[in-house]
Amino acid sequence: MSFTVEREVPGVRSAGIPCADLPTWGIKHGLVAGVTTRGGPEGDFNLGLMTSDDSGAVAGRWREFAASFRSEFPGIAVSFQVHGAALRVHQSAFDGWLVLNGYDGHLTHDAGILLTVTVADCVPVYLAHPPTGCVALLHAGWRGIVAGILERGIGRLSEVSGADPKEFLLHGGVAIGEANYEVGPEVLEQLGLGPAAGPRRVDLRRIVAERAAAVGVRQITLSSWCTFDNADHFWSHRRDPKGAGRMIAYLGRPLT
Repeated sequence: MSFTVEREVPGVRSAGIPCADLPTWGIKHGLVAGVTTRGGPEGDFNLGLMTSDDSGAVAGRWREFAASFRSEFPGIAVSFQVHGAALRVHQSAFDGWLVLNGYDGHLTHDAGILLTVTVADCVPVYLAHPPTGCVALLHAGWRGIVAGILERGIGRLSEVSGADPKEFLLHGGVAIGEANYEVGPEVLEQLGLGPAAGPRRVDLRRIVAERAAAVGVRQITLSSWCTFDNADHFWSHRRDPKGAGRMIAYLGRPLT
């Protein structure tokens, strides 16, 4: 099975926030979709609150991030992630930050709510049904994939939108590539790729795409960016286990 490659385009938002956006989602569907970046080889735009970076500096960057989206998205949803399959449906607009715990996915049908997940190798999965404006954003590492976060997100999006998954858009975003992601037999078995006698490399984005296709999604694109190989733009936990920062993946339908 082959999938279309769509590569996020690095740039800056207002206030100089470094990011890499999906231009076609904006041009064709009126959605804001992308991920923050480090801001260059000497960049320090780390948004990881649980990293070794100064917490005050990180909080300041979160405020800068929110300010750059404020006119289009008065509400921002974020959660402390646990690599599980819990998903929060945001059914009404709100103002300011909504900070949750234990969710690895968000979904909304309302404009003005920016969904966010933090990433540094795991796959941010962007889902949308443009005719109804329903969107979902998932954090999918191998544990989340095994737990069923992808199927949960697609199923809930179908319930909320009333649409068949064949009408959905799915993008597997900036993440670690197959060449740099080796896992052991126990992970391979849980992903349904075993049994295996030893470690091997896996492509998480392709696994996401294949599992999405298996439940009916047909419009699938995958990023070609590898977090490990592109240190100028992205943080990678596997490349820098003790010093890796975090990016924020974001998705929403802006206020008009």
